Amino acid sequence: MTKSEKVDFVIQSLEELYPETPIPLDHKDPYTLLIAVLLSAQCTDERVNQITPLLFEKADNPWDMVKMSQEQIQDIIRPCGLSPMKSKGIYGLSHILLDKYEGQVPAEFEALEALPAVGHKTASVVMSQGFGYPAFPVDTHIHRLMYRWNLSNGKSVEQTEKDAKRLFPEDKWNKLHLQIIYYGRQYSPARGWSLDKDFISRKIGRKSLIRENFGEEGLKLMA
Repeated sequence: MTKSEKVDFVIQSLEELYPETPIPLDHKDPYTLLIAVLLSAQCTDERVNQITPLLFEKADNPWDMVKMSQEQIQDIIRPCGLSPMKSKGIYGLSHILLDKYEGQVPAEFEALEALPAVGHKTASVVMSQGFGYPAFPVDTHIHRLMYRWNLSNGKSVEQTEKDAKRLFPEDKWNKLHLQIIYYGRQYSPARGWSLDKDFISRKIGRKSLIRENFGEEGLKLMA
């Protein structure tokens, strides 16, 4: 298969599996999405969705958030991990949103990435899922699968994002990045990887990686 044929196969397969792509993190607007994405760093979406109702019950907007202390925020979000850094970021960015943006989350990459504790991936998720702007946030699942599928060299998430944007049509980015995440969780996890289940890797996977993990029997499955 040519690379373009592989890309078409991925798009078609994922569209059949996941015609609908609900956003994994519960939120009601760009601000609550921003906070949820920030909390999701090195934490599962499931855990974040358990904690955000507790936080948003007290403060689901920057005006109420700055009325809380950083310590109060930290106590609530502690189960998400990295709570000192995350609470400082939530408290700090809420102040900045009030001071610079009239309490609104800016719909610009540069402005978002300038906020405390907000990196490029977090900004990309907010731009994509909060504002509908074409973006391709790369998490561990996407980084892993782009390498397994031989669509990127796996050297960095930055390179994976560039490759994904180059290979996939821009009008599919927002849906496709969620579809790949769903597929990675369900069919091609980091641990317990099974070629019997992972039909996309079985079809277009990186042969050296298949041999390394499954031996010659794995290569036979690809035939």
